[in-house]
Order: sequence, then structure tokens, then C-alpha cells
Amino acid sequence: MIDTHFEDAVGRLRAASGVSLAFGGVVSGELLTLRHFAGRSVGALDGVALEAGQGLGGKVLQVNRTVSLDDYMRTPKISHRYDAIISAEGLRAMIAAPVVVGRTAVGVLYGAMHTPGNIGDRVLDVLTEEARVLGQDMAVDEARRDADRLREDVRLTYSRLRAMTSRVDSAELTTVLDSMRAFLEPPSTGKVVPNVTMRERDVLSLVALGRSNTAIADELGLTVSTVKSYMKSIMSKLDASTRHEAAVAARRAGLLL
Repeated sequence: MIDTHFEDAVGRLRAASGVSLAFGGVVSGELLTLRHFAGRSVGALDGVALEAGQGLGGKVLQVNRTVSLDDYMRTPKISHRYDAIISAEGLRAMIAAPVVVGRTAVGVLYGAMHTPGNIGDRVLDVLTEEARVLGQDMAVDEARRDADRLREDVRLTYSRLRAMTSRVDSAELTTVLDSMRAFLEPPSTGKVVPNVTMRERDVLSLVALGRSNTAIADELGLTVSTVKSYMKSIMSKLDASTRHEAAVAARRAGLLL
């Protein structure tokens, strides 16, 4: 998803600003790796890993703000470690902006010309806006990943608790689990939900945790043949051909969190 966001951003930047080359990359560890390009390039920049404080991108990461250069090859504002690469591309006037999530620069977006001179307010405005939007897109993706991880943790916890209720005769725990499920499960979509019994849900919960039939039998106090019988019924009701498909189908149907 990050790659798609960057590809879209560099494409929009070049189209809207008129720069010869728009490009960018994502920070990983202490390096900024350039991977996304739109415009005229000989490929010298592709895959280059920049260190913080070095070159234009490294400078941007260091100061965490936009930096503009009238002539990359002659400016005293930056180190010139990457001059050979920039020379191979024939780039002169350049501008770069940090892509910020929270307060941290997670990438850099560039606009470059093959001639020296003032980069211009239009390029600055477009670059600044694209970097802002890109940062927002990446922040949303990060929030979704965090939410997905949290939801998966909740699913695993719920499955373990369901398995516990099968071994502990506790009406109070069952009530708590029912309330928990009502709170966590997604709203009804109006789809027909397969008629899976509560015992079959117990089995499904353990299948979702990766348990074998033997392990499920031990946890639920059943025989292996009984578990196999439940699995046969479950897979038939969910139109699944494997245990994994059954777990996926059960989640989609709202039978598992």
C-alpha cells in the first residue's frame, strides 16, 4: 500500500508541477531508499540508500523540513557524497520535502529539474501539498494496521476464553463472553448466517488458534472422532474444503471474532 501511495504521489507531483523528474523513497532504519520515479531518468537513483545528513534527502531528514537548491552540484547547503549519481541523472535545481507521520519523517518526496535556477513557488506549493497528503495516507495505513493487530489479539483472547468456558461450568463467565461478543462483533449485514451450534463454535474457535483435532479433543473433553464429526458438519455448513477455509468463512459470517 505504501508503494502505491508513493507511486501516485510522484505521478501527481510531476503532472501538476512540471518538474523534469519527481521521485521519492521511504525511511527504513537509518536509511532512505529511493524507489519511486515519474519523469526522465537514466535509473542511476533507483535503489540508492541515503544516509541521514548526506545529500539533499539526508539533509531533509536531518532538519525535518523542505529544502530547495538552485543548483545541486554547486550548493554549499548539503554534503556532496552523491554527486556522481546526481551528475549521471543530469539533475541541477532540486527541492525535497519530508513525508511526516506524527512528528517523524518516514519518507522524502523530491522534485528536480535538469537545469539550474530557482525552483519556483508553484513547485514548492505542489510538493508541500503532496508530501502532506502522502503523510496522511501513510498515517491512515498505520492506524489500520494497528487496528487489525488489536482485533486479531482480541480474536485470539476471545477464542481462548470460549475454550475455557467449555471446561469451566460458570454461568457468570458465559454471560461476560456473550456481552463481549455482542460488543465486538461487526454489525449485521443482513446476510444469512450458517446455523452453526455453540459447540461447533467452540471447535471453530480452537481451529482458528491452529489446534489439531487431538488438541481440540483434549481441551473440550471430547473424543477425536467427535471432533472430526463436528468438523465435517462445520465444513459442510460453511462450504469449506479445508480447516483454514472454515475459519476464514466463519469470521466472514460473524461466527468468530
